[in-house]
Amino acid sequence: MKSLIPQKIRPYFAAVVVVALGIHAYLSLVSTPKDAEQGDAVRLLYIHVPAAWLAYVSFAVTTLCSILYLVPKTRSKTYDILAGASAKAGIIFCALTLALGALWAKPTWGAYWAWDVRVVTTAILLFLYIGYVAIRSLGIDVKSKKRNAYVALFAFIDVPIVHFSVSWWKTLHQEGTVFNEAEEAKIGGSQALALVLGVVAFTLLFVYMLDRQFRSDSAVEENLDKGLDEAIELRKNEVTA
Repeated sequence: MKSLIPQKIRPYFAAVVVVALGIHAYLSLVSTPKDAEQGDAVRLLYIHVPAAWLAYVSFAVTTLCSILYLVPKTRSKTYDILAGASAKAGIIFCALTLALGALWAKPTWGAYWAWDVRVVTTAILLFLYIGYVAIRSLGIDVKSKKRNAYVALFAFIDVPIVHFSVSWWKTLHQEGTVFNEAEEAKIGGSQALALVLGVVAFTLLFVYMLDRQFRSDSAVEENLDKGLDEAIELRKNEVTA
């Protein structure tokens, strides 16, 4: 069976993921200090930000694999399967981003849901990729897979809209601060460590999730191909008889 992580190191990789996530959870939810204005709610951001970043990464991998599938010279079932597997991981990260954002918004904005541009475009992004995954189940032939790839490219258009929405429109959601020179963000100590470790831990988790989903989807694809071949062979035998 196809695999992204060698079977021999898979248990050790899983252990590293669990440890990294555990340390990150402790740093984020316990060790980091409260914020003067946001209080304990600020700790959610150390998980919210890595989740949002990995949603972007997941959908970017889906887009790249879709492009590679559309190019005749690089067309391969592997890229199609990877595109779908990465989208499924991205859906989880995107949903987690929205859920954590809602928990943060309640004490900060006064409501779990606000019709903020960043929030709305992120919700649209989630439903776009849920639709993409649903469409993938409609066919397994090359024509269907090309259609899936084009849908993935269309869905990715919303990613830069989500990212730059806080700059293009006036929103409740704050602009990015870590790499924003205008904001003169000052972050260090346990706060910086929580963010960095969060990105690392979630990246490792993404790789593990992608490997599991890729192996599962590859097995399903092989069974479908085998069933199709058997059906064709049976039909030939019936015609011959």
